Amino acid sequence: MNIFALFETRVREALESLTRSGRLPEGLDLSRVVVEPPRDAAHGDLATNAALVLAKEAKQNPKALGEALAEELRTDPRIVEASVAGPGFINLRLAPEVFQDVIRAALSEGENFGRGQMPGGPVNIEYVSANPTGPMHVGHGRGAVFGDALANLLAAAGRPVTREYYINDAGAQVDVLARSAYLRYREALGETITIPEGLYPGDYLKPVGVRLAETHGRALLDQPEHEWLPQVRRFAIDAMMAMIREDLAAIGIRHDVFFSEATLQGENGGKVAELLDALRQKGLVYEGRLPPPKGQLPDDWEDREQTLFRSSQFGDDVDRALLKSDGSFTYFASDIAYHRDKWLRGANELIDVLGADHGGYVKRMQAAVKAVSDGQARLDVKLCQLVRLLRAGEPVKMSKRAGEFVTLRDVIDEVGRDAIRFMMLYRKNDATLDFDLAKVVEQSKDNPVFYVQYGHARRFSVLRQAREALPGEDFSPAALLADADLSVLTDPGEIEMMRLIAQYPRVLESAAAAHEPHRIAFYLYETASSLHSFWNKGKDLPQLRIVNPTDRNSTRARLALVEALGGVLASGLAVLGVSAPNEMR
Repeated sequence: MNIFALFETRVREALESLTRSGRLPEGLDLSRVVVEPPRDAAHGDLATNAALVLAKEAKQNPKALGEALAEELRTDPRIVEASVAGPGFINLRLAPEVFQDVIRAALSEGENFGRGQMPGGPVNIEYVSANPTGPMHVGHGRGAVFGDALANLLAAAGRPVTREYYINDAGAQVDVLARSAYLRYREALGETITIPEGLYPGDYLKPVGVRLAETHGRALLDQPEHEWLPQVRRFAIDAMMAMIREDLAAIGIRHDVFFSEATLQGENGGKVAELLDALRQKGLVYEGRLPPPKGQLPDDWEDREQTLFRSSQFGDDVDRALLKSDGSFTYFASDIAYHRDKWLRGANELIDVLGADHGGYVKRMQAAVKAVSDGQARLDVKLCQLVRLLRAGEPVKMSKRAGEFVTLRDVIDEVGRDAIRFMMLYRKNDATLDFDLAKVVEQSKDNPVFYVQYGHARRFSVLRQAREALPGEDFSPAALLADADLSVLTDPGEIEMMRLIAQYPRVLESAAAAHEPHRIAFYLYETASSLHSFWNKGKDLPQLRIVNPTDRNSTRARLALVEALGGVLASGLAVLGVSAPNEMR
């Protein structure tokens, strides 16, 4: 039950009534009319901008139009007050029965309350896609958690979602990986090695070298590089991907598709060649020269005629090269082919989750997706900013195993999956995140993940208390739904909890539409706080205790409220990929 959608429909019906009566002209554009929470809860339960956004088109004074609309809305028995504020906003105060119906819906639907409301076609979300050249670091972890939570969020909102990992298993970096692993292979066979500059020095490749020695013995030593390189490359990539998959599993992240970059460039150019043919047929490829980039010229810039894609025709700053000077495909050509493949597999919305250093990638790829799909698909690129890893306010030193950075697995082992996932999402993805290993395990209000999980555990603590105080009573959601008298819930703290529960469907849908899972984390903290505050009031005011053995009526009503709120906490935590414990010690 989404009261915002429900009363948006009611506002539109009221506008249609004003149109029929001649108070408004026909054919007004209602697309900008919304119903949302008021900026100040003291002003009411809902607010609509209808009069404000329609006044100009209707050629009317917004406040006068607001008064006419408010008068129409007052005829609805569910609306106990409709008042015009400021330049034309209408604040609505709802009858208590509306929120009681919300609690009943939440009890009836459980963790499905508020889900499955959003229209739209299939979505492909590509996230992590770390180069398979070593273990994942904390920065990878942020993109991984963000992408996975966004996939959960869109699925909860009702969208079909494919979770995808792009394996960068072609190009120079995997040859560097192979040569680095080959050195560790020689080391495993007893040689003393020195790792030259340009190869990967981390100890994580030692086990790969040992397994190569166990698999091949000394046979690779007798082969020239062009023979052993492809064998070692495939072996090392598989080993790195196995390690990455293990780390992802440890943080609760899964993918439906692992797409190999190497498969794009098969026989006769493969899917990249197919892409160029498709672009040529559309008249989007030509031979020309690019102007020099502004500022200092990069070392690889060449003033020569090139095969170019007309990306500026689709919103990019300049056209882009598709072939290198040696005739091989550019990375951009491969990226277009990959995104075209996603679209051909049925996704009409593509989301790439990338590091902040990919900002220059956004316009060109959005242009490319628009071109290859004839405007039928859209691409949203979500950039995740850096993570500053701290311990009690001090920077954390590098990992010995990785050699250059702190691995994600090190952090998982120290603070656990839930702390990482929640705190990675408790700040918007495009803002730098300070992640303090000491603070995220504190059991206090200042630690959001603890505070929200404790709120969910309190749901079960209260239930246990009720069973002890009133033995033999049935406190199941079905029983509470059947006979709890919700009209006794009149305290401001109870009303606040009911309002927050009512907001969940809208929060879920708006967060999904904006691709912003951090909104769920913020909402959960606010909702858990409302429960904790009401619980604390009951310590001082016995009449507000949730479990009151002498007042069965209020006990059952408050248990219904806590059960509904707990279901919302569990649902939101599931979206974030964080556990919802029944008990905390």
